[in-house]
Amino acid sequence: MPLHRPIPSETQRLLARIYRYSHNRRASQRAHCLLLRSQGKKNAELRTIFLVSEKTLYNWFNGWDERGLLSLYDRQGRGRKAKLTDEQKAQVKQWADDSPRQLKPVIEKIKATWNISVSIDTLKRVLKSFKMSWRRMRRVTAKAPSADYERKRSALDILKALEATGAIDLYYLDETGFTLVPPIPYAWQVIGQTLEIPSQRSPRLNVLGFMTRQGALESYVSEQSITSDVVVACIEAFFAQVDKPTVIVMDQASIHVGHRVQDLRDEWAQRGLYLFELPTYSPELNLIETAWRFMKYQWLDSSAYESWESLVAEVEKILAGFGEEFVINFA
Repeated sequence: MPLHRPIPSETQRLLARIYRYSHNRRASQRAHCLLLRSQGKKNAELRTIFLVSEKTLYNWFNGWDERGLLSLYDRQGRGRKAKLTDEQKAQVKQWADDSPRQLKPVIEKIKATWNISVSIDTLKRVLKSFKMSWRRMRRVTAKAPSADYERKRSALDILKALEATGAIDLYYLDETGFTLVPPIPYAWQVIGQTLEIPSQRSPRLNVLGFMTRQGALESYVSEQSITSDVVVACIEAFFAQVDKPTVIVMDQASIHVGHRVQDLRDEWAQRGLYLFELPTYSPELNLIETAWRFMKYQWLDSSAYESWESLVAEVEKILAGFGEEFVINFA
């Protein structure tokens, strides 16, 4: 059908701007179609370009003839009515909070309470509107942090501020281990197919590290168990000399607070080396825990678990490239 309402040059320029810059996809598409129609494109060509039916083209052109530029935008109230009111959606979110791992009970409650049937996809859209997403839960300690948690956290904030001014050096100490039994990460996979990671029993590769917020990492790697003697030896080796007051942040693991370590605290303090013990059950305060998590769940390739030799090589590669090839922004 022809356009009965003419499109003068000024209007064409406006349509071109709407086509190029509008964030409304429907308006942009309709403006583009009208421009091409005014340039002589036939309906058959327009159906191919926009993948629409002859009826849709008729509605677009008829809308232009009747309402002009207003026809580019959907009238208020068009489309399927929402099944749930805002109040009902708020209740749905509360039910999802109570049952975060399964949506079927939520659907059953919607049906029982309001006699409304919704699909899983509809329910997901409702939850996404509340900034909710499906992702891995976080494992936390079974016990609550100790009573001095807030005091220790405030003290740590002061240490970080002092480090930012250059008054002190601040390091985070912790240990971790790697075996040929891998953690199970998320991965994009073809539906119906499952990616597999080899898993087998093996020795444990232990790593002790001292990390700064700027991305420096000093590490000690061994197949032997890490004991208080190893912790002391590593502190003595990595901090044989300090140029300014240096604080090592660590948790209260037995190898950190044992007699061997405690006996040397005064001697280290005289050299400007201090130990800062985190409150119990507060791993989130030790930044190096984040580095271990990145190594295990993001940086270690699945091929690392094919053999003990490949695991050792990959772990050592990441440790050597930490801060350059393998980077975490702690800002």
